[in-house]
Amino acid sequence: MATVQVGGVEIAYDRVGQGPLLVLAHGAGDAARIWRPQLTGLADEFTVVAWDEPGAGRSSDLPAGFTLADYALCLAAVIEDVGLGPAHAGGLSWGGTVVLELYRHRPELVRTLLLADTYAGWKGSLPPEEVARRVEGARRMLDVPPEDFAPTLPDLFAGEPPAEYVPLLDSMAQDVRQATMRAQLRLMAEADQRDLLPLIGVPTLLLWGEHDVRSPLEVARAFEAAIPDAQLVVLPGAGHVSNLQAPEAFNQAVRAFCRAHR
Repeated sequence: MATVQVGGVEIAYDRVGQGPLLVLAHGAGDAARIWRPQLTGLADEFTVVAWDEPGAGRSSDLPAGFTLADYALCLAAVIEDVGLGPAHAGGLSWGGTVVLELYRHRPELVRTLLLADTYAGWKGSLPPEEVARRVEGARRMLDVPPEDFAPTLPDLFAGEPPAEYVPLLDSMAQDVRQATMRAQLRLMAEADQRDLLPLIGVPTLLLWGEHDVRSPLEVARAFEAAIPDAQLVVLPGAGHVSNLQAPEAFNQAVRAFCRAHR
């Protein structure tokens, strides 16, 4: 584990392997260890970095008023701390929204984008009525005493989660901070990054679970249509957390894409 300080916020990240830099941003309610299959499966060819974003895992708590741009600039600081950029910058779900914001603010640090089962913000990718439904569901989940907080988002997998990763998922759920998830979901509901998509000037890989119902394939198709140099890979049998449900296919697609854009 390494750490970097950004304006009083300590950010922890894992770094394994050698080669071109591949930086991975996790989803809401997750931490760096959600990327375990990628940290072990891609380190033979890449320097794989997975952060615990501010407010998650081993990183310090979120400061008050933390914005999406603040997340992006903290991720930029991780890339600069590693010192091997520009990076293949990847994000899953909420992490993809953070990575898009990284590109908005620090495009010189991004070699390619890898967007997995993500959104241009909920406002930018989902119908208003669906955003309202999710906001209400988040309110019900979050407005409880700390001892009753159960941070489980619905529909993350196609069917049951892979048995080998259930202990990992349980351990991450136990570590979720209520204030962090509140901030993540509020920012996701408010974000609309559709203006950025046509301006993306780096090759972009879209990795989508075939049966993702949280960010359905029509969201992926909208990304594909809006980003000038985008390639969509659909992962058969996978849901929203496609890196865990189809890790071999996920890693194979990432490896081939990054090799093609060294």
